Amino acid sequence: MFWIVLSTTAIAATWAAAGFAALRAARTARTPQGAIGWTVFLLAAPIAALPAYMVFGHHRFKGYWKARRAAEQAVVAKRIYTSVQSEAARKLPVNTAPFEAIAGLNVCHGNGLELLINGKNTFNAILEEIDKAQEYVLVQYYILRADAVGRQLQAKLILAAERGVTIWFMTDSIGSRKLPRSYARALEQAGVNMIDPAVQRPPWHRLRINFRNHRKTVIVDGRTGFTGGLNAGEEYMGLDPVMGPWRDTHARLTGPVVQQLQLSFAEDWHWHTQEPVLDLLNWDAEHSAQDRPALIVSTGPGDSIGNGSMLFFSAITAAREKVWLASPYLVPDQEVLAALKHAALRGLDVRILLPESIDHHLPWLAGFAFFDELREASVHILRYRGGFMHQKCFVIDDRISGVGTANLDYRSFRLNFETMALFFDPRSAREISEMLARDFQRSTALTQPLDRQALRIRLLAPVARLLAPVL
Repeated sequence: MFWIVLSTTAIAATWAAAGFAALRAARTARTPQGAIGWTVFLLAAPIAALPAYMVFGHHRFKGYWKARRAAEQAVVAKRIYTSVQSEAARKLPVNTAPFEAIAGLNVCHGNGLELLINGKNTFNAILEEIDKAQEYVLVQYYILRADAVGRQLQAKLILAAERGVTIWFMTDSIGSRKLPRSYARALEQAGVNMIDPAVQRPPWHRLRINFRNHRKTVIVDGRTGFTGGLNAGEEYMGLDPVMGPWRDTHARLTGPVVQQLQLSFAEDWHWHTQEPVLDLLNWDAEHSAQDRPALIVSTGPGDSIGNGSMLFFSAITAAREKVWLASPYLVPDQEVLAALKHAALRGLDVRILLPESIDHHLPWLAGFAFFDELREASVHILRYRGGFMHQKCFVIDDRISGVGTANLDYRSFRLNFETMALFFDPRSAREISEMLARDFQRSTALTQPLDRQALRIRLLAPVARLLAPVL
């Protein structure tokens, strides 16, 4: 009898907890689909759903907002600085208002852009800038390996620290979970300000599992900045025997836009450490003769309006002629999916470049559940065959272009911390268009519908799509 009463009590408590969680999910979920999905899951299978909801279902990120408030002074100063520049932005052939609202900053002029194609060009450029550093270096990677590439970066930073350069260094505790403690210890012994993943909140902490910092940022002296798709590891150099050649794109930035990138780093550093670094950094921008209008858009799970999704929605709906996007994954939310279809139905040239090869099976499978719907609206799906394609770039007509860290998936839209560098000038759009056109030549169009794919794809793609909010 005792065990029967105990079992009945446990079942009742489980259902009560599931009911409470379902009400919370209905109230706090960011999308109707998420609210419905969690509610059904919690009430139908509470034993499995409750632990999953505790890890993946809670979207509040109070520390992120605290970091934003701590950086408010610099944000205000930056807005004052760029308010003069925004007068020129109004003369641009595109309405920059939605992008500025998403970023919380204004488009600034006097910027330079150099596209860095693949690993060799990217790492050579970064290491050369570190060698030239005089005041400080800021380094942030989602994935950092202790292989030959990671050790070379470590050696350059130690040499810079030995000659008196101040270095702030951080990685993500999930992406860099395999980084050995000895790697961080060597940096610390050289005087590097290091956020060691091993001493952060444990990797199983729900905020670390679900809300990952996917940014890749290097800034030298507040003068030169780097962001894009490449992490620090041998696979990004195309040296992994399984993945083979690696196609990726990074951007070298100069001008006032570097200060915007730097502000994002300072906010992340404060979130981790509660240590303000704003007053220790250079906020006097040097203008580039290229004079490209640009904006850094940093998004994260603390944003109130789903800024990652809104960024892509705003760009796609601004198009008049073409929408070209490159991403390793295609798991869009309903808003971006509708924008892509609508652009194609308007007669625009809409192309999405994806890899043919696989690094993560679930996102790869989930993409097949979207392809038919997009192709029926005349969206062109292209599969890159020259190796694994990992770049995150887009170009809209000859007016808007972007390079950064955000994928075309729900995780980048709503769960990860991401950075995109946007440009509002024909020269940048032309350079990225020419780059993507070369990639298109190494790609083939996907023409087979889902019902003609391999059996495992037909069976698993719809299931993988259901997991889109946490892929």
